[in-house]
Order: sequence, then structure tokens, then C-alpha cells
Amino acid sequence: MIPGVILIVDDERTQRETLAGELSKWGHEVLQADGGEAALDLLPGRPVDLILTDLRMPQVGGAELLARCRDLRPDIAVVVMTAYGTIEDAVAAMKQGAVDFLTKPIDLDQLEIVVNRALQMRSLVRENKVLRRRLTETCGGFQILGNSPAMETVLARAGRAAETDATVLIMGESGTGKELLARSLHDLSLRAEGPFVAVNCAALPETLLESELFGHAKGAFTGADKDRLGRVQTAAGGTLFLDEIGDLTLAVQVKLLRFLQEREFTPVGSDKVWKADVRVVTATHRDLKARIKTDDFREDLFFRLNVVNLTLPPLRDRREDIPQLASHFLKTFADRYARSTRSFSSEAMACLMSYAYPGNVRELENIVEQTIVMTMGEVVHAEDLPASLTESSGPDAPLTLTPDMIKGDLPGMLESLERRIVMETLARFGGNQSTAARHLGFTESGLRYKLGKWKDKGEA
Repeated sequence: MIPGVILIVDDERTQRETLAGELSKWGHEVLQADGGEAALDLLPGRPVDLILTDLRMPQVGGAELLARCRDLRPDIAVVVMTAYGTIEDAVAAMKQGAVDFLTKPIDLDQLEIVVNRALQMRSLVRENKVLRRRLTETCGGFQILGNSPAMETVLARAGRAAETDATVLIMGESGTGKELLARSLHDLSLRAEGPFVAVNCAALPETLLESELFGHAKGAFTGADKDRLGRVQTAAGGTLFLDEIGDLTLAVQVKLLRFLQEREFTPVGSDKVWKADVRVVTATHRDLKARIKTDDFREDLFFRLNVVNLTLPPLRDRREDIPQLASHFLKTFADRYARSTRSFSSEAMACLMSYAYPGNVRELENIVEQTIVMTMGEVVHAEDLPASLTESSGPDAPLTLTPDMIKGDLPGMLESLERRIVMETLARFGGNQSTAARHLGFTESGLRYKLGKWKDKGEA
């Protein structure tokens, strides 16, 4: 038997409570609503796997509830209950999307069979959709591009996390692709059919952020002319992505901590406690441990968020991914702007490979878009790139020590610098080891030895 969350909708109290008692004995979590309108009010804030609804109810009947569920929560299975004399109505409901029907009085053996069948069908549909998505998407199912050792490590961890409901904290500099990774985590999870709701915590002041997250009651403040659902409620059954979590004020941190601990919250201006089943993924470019030391971030909240930690490396630390990323962006923008541009010259790629990218992947994307807009030929040459990039990437450009080069000891720094020069030279000559070795003054076997050594260390 597959346990599930089942909502019973019936205006007859005795019928609801009898069914609820039996379903609870079988291990299901049971919710009750005394009509279609009450059920529709409940659905946004709770995960529901199966609805058992009577067809004949005042105001919002079972047929209307079924139709609105198709729009609101198409992932929920619906079984209709009807009196023996109105089986035609049940057949009509199945044509509209109900998975089965039961005739009253309800036979408990038949109820068990129908409920198990409906939950199994829903589980199989969800799993098949996830499997199809994993087979058709690239990069192991992730939309984020990169096959460098650094990215392969992150994506391997992310793949394991995607299969669970564990809270994930994504760290990394601005522009490294944190939201894209969060969306991939959602798409590869069993919550993929639910909503993905993103909130930029840095974009809203504290007074609005609490209402945005948890909703508000009518009259809670000036301009609150009606009840409003928060993002937590609209993300029920799916994933809530909180970007720039490091910018939360301490007051909002307290409310978020309570929600993570209890999975319940109170809308602004209300005394009603709501529950919501959401998977929480957060991201930040800030050093949260440093903010904890300055009392700007709660340590207990950090531990709640940091169940799974995924740190995206800056682009300068995975330069070998630049050709793949640049080619992807080139095709995207060439198609968008109807350009015939199809490739980069070796000199142009060398410039792209040697630039530091303080804005990371987002900056590379912007550079390629600028270039495609201004380039009319089929090949992008070095002179087609933005002047700021070529000036900082040429042979006479000053050397900038990046964090990955500074190891704390001179031999380590020198080896890191040598690796960078070798990798950029290989990129310049399209990966041709013979040509790169001659240019560097190495023997080809000497170059292969260095590459093998760096590969064993996970650096090439």
C-alpha cells in the first residue's frame, strides 16, 4: 500500500468522518472539507495526492471541483462518489479527468482497492515523467553546462540531493548559475510536477518580504484590501527557492526558522496557523559564516539551511568549460537575432579563455550576446569581441593573481600559474597537443605527463 495525503470532500459529516477513520487506519493522512469551496480554499496550502469527492453538493459541486482542480493542481488524482442512481454523472466525471468512481453506500473493500489503484497510478505517472526528463536533458539531467572536474563534483552531489526533499543551500559568486541549479534540482525531483516559486530576498524591503513569503490577511496594513496567499502557500507540493538568503533581516530570519522547524506559519495580520509542504532551496553569494560572527545571520538558521551544501565554482576556476558555454551562447543568440555566425576563431577563443570574468557565466553570456549583435560574418574573430575583453586578455596584459592561483606557498603558486598557461595555450590551438607543446617549448610526452598529473589531482 502506498501512503498518501487524501482529501475527503462531502457535505455529509457522518460520511466524511467514517471514511476518514478507515483511511487513517490504513496509514493515510486525511484532510476533510465540507464542500467544494472549502476544498479549493485548502488546496493551495497543503500537498494532496488524492481527492475523494461527492458529486452532489451545494454551491461548488464535485464536477466543478474536478474542473477547477484540473487547472489549479493537475497532478492530483480525483475519485468521485455518487449515489447508485446517478452513475451517469460519475461516467461523465471520468470523461472530464476523474480516475475512478465509488457508489454510495461505500463498500470499504472497494474503497481500499480504488484508493490504492489511484495512488499507484499517480506515483507511476510522476516517476515516469521524471525519468523521461532525465533521459532527454543534457549534463546528467542538469540544465547547467560544464564538464570540468569542479562542475562534475558539484553536479554529482546535486544529483543525489535532487532525489530527496532535503533543504539545499547553494553558494557561489554572482553570475555562477545558482538559480539555474535550483531549477534543475526541482525538475529532477519527484516534486517536478509541482510549482517552482522563486523569491529574491534582496529585492524586497523587510515590511514587504514577510507578506510576500507568508501572505497577509485583509486589513493587515494600509492597502491590504483582501486576503493574499504568500509564496510559501503557492509553492505547496513543489519547491520554494529563496535567492540571496544572506540579505534577510534578523526579524524575517526568525520567522523563516520557525517555518523550517515546524512547517507552519502565520500570515501577516492573522492569527490562523497554516501548514505547507514545500522543499526549500536557498542561495547566496555572501559568506554566511562571516555574517554569523558579526551577528548578522542566525547560526541556528544556517544549520537548518545547510543540510546539503552545493558550492558553484567561479568561471575563472573552471576555464575548460568556457568553450562549451561560449558555443552554447553563440548558437542561442545567433538563432535569436537571425545571424549566420557559427563559430569562434582560435584567437577569439584564446581571448575568451584568458579573461578573468568577475561577473562569471552571466558576464560571458553578455559578452557573447554583444558580439553576436555586432558581428555579421560566420566566424567571430578576436577583433569582434568587446574592446575591454581583448585589452585585458592580450599577450601584453598584466598578470592577475586569481584566488585559485594563490595556494599559500610559492611552489604551489608557480604550478598553478603553469597549469593556467598550459590550459590557455591548449585552448588557443584547439586542443592540439603537438602544436601547444611546440609553442610552450615542451616535448609532446612532457606535456602529456603534466596533463596526466593534473588530471589525477582533479585539476585538468
